[in-house]
Amino acid sequence: MQAAAVPWGDRGARVNCISPGIVLTPLARDEMSGPGAEGYQEMIETSAAGRFGTADGVATAAAFLLGPDAGFITGTDLLVDGGVIAALRAGRWQLSL
Repeated sequence: MQAAAVPWGDRGARVNCISPGIVLTPLARDEMSGPGAEGYQEMIETSAAGRFGTADGVATAAAFLLGPDAGFITGTDLLVDGGVIAALRAGRWQLSL
């Protein structure tokens, strides 16, 4: 996003993205009952929010980025993940491959 923001900014555009965490959808429910269920549950429990996201929560973030209050935001990856990446960076949770 940062690299793309410069040439697109020259054209008058803002460039941002949203990186959602686990959003409770039918697909996520299937994943939570599959072989990786324990890992997903640990990810949720150790995140700052301690819960799943919702489609409405992601939509709210998108509406904000598209609206006039975000006119000075560009080149940003907005993490809408309930603090999962924060927990990872703080050492509270570790990826298990």
